[in-house]
Amino acid sequence: MKFRSVFDIIGPVMIGPSSSHTAGAARIGRVARNLFDREPKWAHISFYGSFAKTYKGHGTDVAIVGGLLDFDTFDERIKESLEIARKKKMKITFREEEAVPEHPNTAKITVGDDDGELELVGISIGGGKIEIVELNGFKLRLSGHNPAILVVHDDRFGAIANVSNILAKHQINIGQMEVSRKEKGQMALMTIEVDQNLEDHVIAEITALPNITQVARIVD
Repeated sequence: MKFRSVFDIIGPVMIGPSSSHTAGAARIGRVARNLFDREPKWAHISFYGSFAKTYKGHGTDVAIVGGLLDFDTFDERIKESLEIARKKKMKITFREEEAVPEHPNTAKITVGDDDGELELVGISIGGGKIEIVELNGFKLRLSGHNPAILVVHDDRFGAIANVSNILAKHQINIGQMEVSRKEKGQMALMTIEVDQNLEDHVIAEITALPNITQVARIVD
């Protein structure tokens, strides 16, 4: 998810008509695809607030599915994403929710296949920028604009330090880090945005740590 010029900071290169309703939506979908780590067989997409009222006219549905197909914001194939998904036999359902969200441009995406599923909630905050605010029930704040790792782990002493030490050993700088848990001593989630993509051997090293359940990454 790279900026290609200084103008992208104001609004990214994108398929129109709206940076918040299309570019942002495509990025939310692509983060879901990244975290699921494969192309899903099905997706349930719920729209809230402004998204629910205008998603058809603004192409929000097309954009999110384009993201699930791993298309970047400037990819011309986004326009045909619904048809491409149909040809791939990816089952897509859309739902307009009446609940009032904290942010007007909110989408909840649940994706899955025979081996598992993933649910996230994302908001489009304008100019093509997004935040992922919930993942499988965990509250978090993930921009989706930087390389990142999400580490599911047991809430135990030393788990966070062990991950940080591996990143430091490989000279990987942490830009932002957040930890959330549902209950004390149970499952927890580290969300770590970094300055460069993590190579496979670094991911493997983190995965091998004690008390680590799963590691997912978002690449730049």
